[in-house]
Amino acid sequence: MNTILYVYAKGGAPLEHAFPRIARCGELHVLALMPLPVAGAERWRPHCASITEAGADGVRGQAAVDEIVRHAKAIGADAVMTLSEFAVLAVAHAADRLGLAGAGAAAAEKARDKRLMRESWAAAGVPIPGFRRVRAEADLRTALTELTPPVLLKPAWGAGSIAQLVLHSPDDAPAAWTQVAAALDKGNQAGMSELYETEADRHLLVEEIVTGSVDGWYDVPGYADYVSVEGIVADGVYHPLCITARLPPIPPFNEVASLMPCVLPEPLQRTIEEVSRQAVDALGLGTCGTHTELKLRADGVPAVIETGARFGGVMITRQIEEVFGLDPIAMLTRQLLGERVGYPERMLVEGDGAAASVVAVPADAAGNPWRSTPPWSPRAVNWPAILSPGSAVEPVAAFDLPAGRPVPAYDPAAGVANWLGVLLLTAADAGTLLRDCNAVLDGLEDGLGQAAAS
Repeated sequence: MNTILYVYAKGGAPLEHAFPRIARCGELHVLALMPLPVAGAERWRPHCASITEAGADGVRGQAAVDEIVRHAKAIGADAVMTLSEFAVLAVAHAADRLGLAGAGAAAAEKARDKRLMRESWAAAGVPIPGFRRVRAEADLRTALTELTPPVLLKPAWGAGSIAQLVLHSPDDAPAAWTQVAAALDKGNQAGMSELYETEADRHLLVEEIVTGSVDGWYDVPGYADYVSVEGIVADGVYHPLCITARLPPIPPFNEVASLMPCVLPEPLQRTIEEVSRQAVDALGLGTCGTHTELKLRADGVPAVIETGARFGGVMITRQIEEVFGLDPIAMLTRQLLGERVGYPERMLVEGDGAAASVVAVPADAAGNPWRSTPPWSPRAVNWPAILSPGSAVEPVAAFDLPAGRPVPAYDPAAGVANWLGVLLLTAADAGTLLRDCNAVLDGLEDGLGQAAAS
């Protein structure tokens, strides 16, 4: 039997979803470089042949790579993998040292450090916004005179919209510089920080905010002007699987829902597929999952925002299963093991039913903060009163706040630190799903309040 080492860090698909799929491909051993989640443990622990925890403080830098390599050798691993953005680079370095399939350390660094990513794309002619590296407040002020505002200040190694701030003029620089440091601290406290690059918090960039538009793209209103393409790179060959649509984010750029299938006309989906291919190919990845985000523009050419050498987070892999009948986690695991994997000849554009990951935050779909702080109890909400007939909602245990805890105030700069939980929504079709996603975001505050009062 194949032996698989899974390296755990925060982020990625919930373990109760991922581990059964990995374990069907071989004997699953877990090395946790961050504390393992308690929620849902009764559902994922039985799939593990062994679990080794590195300690409450975790292991970082080169020590993380050394620990992965040591553990992989000890169990005779045939593959080493992770689904976490924050462990991608450490795992890539370890796989290189072990002679196992992986993203490749140099390519994985380009897929983690947004400065290297954009420089690689600029050299390859990939359509991207203007950007600058930022090392100090003075760099930020200079960039604000050179780039076309508004601009977005963001961590080069960040994820989950943490510490992303919109700036309009050089006068915004001092306050933004202080605010981004505080937001990064909040992200670190939530465990959302890079494992391999220990100086990641010092690396920032600022980039122009692409003027997006759904004009000429969507035939129906209600969708955001950006999408993502989910895929797998297998031995250097990119296989795009499908497009994920989005609801409009709430300010400054906090994502609240991903939806499948995408309802864009097929010719436009093929345009997105090709630009995504250019972006992924420019990074030179070996074998890994991919998640490529693109901004739709009025000129008909999407601009690439970023690519991760891992699958999209929350429940995106589950959505692919629900709608398209593919199991991307098992496909990647088998590819890493050197097995033959069948990929779609072209990216899939039509599915069966519809599914969404909805991120519950203490704000409505327009970004208005909640007026109350009801206790968090999503399983007590009267969902049929919110959803369309035939639709269903499933709170995802891995992302839940403890039940009964009062909902905190919304912090626009805190990104994923605002999350109360994640809900998997399923519906008969894309139109019903779009309606239900907005209904959940707009009705959850009252739903929780009514549940608490009953």
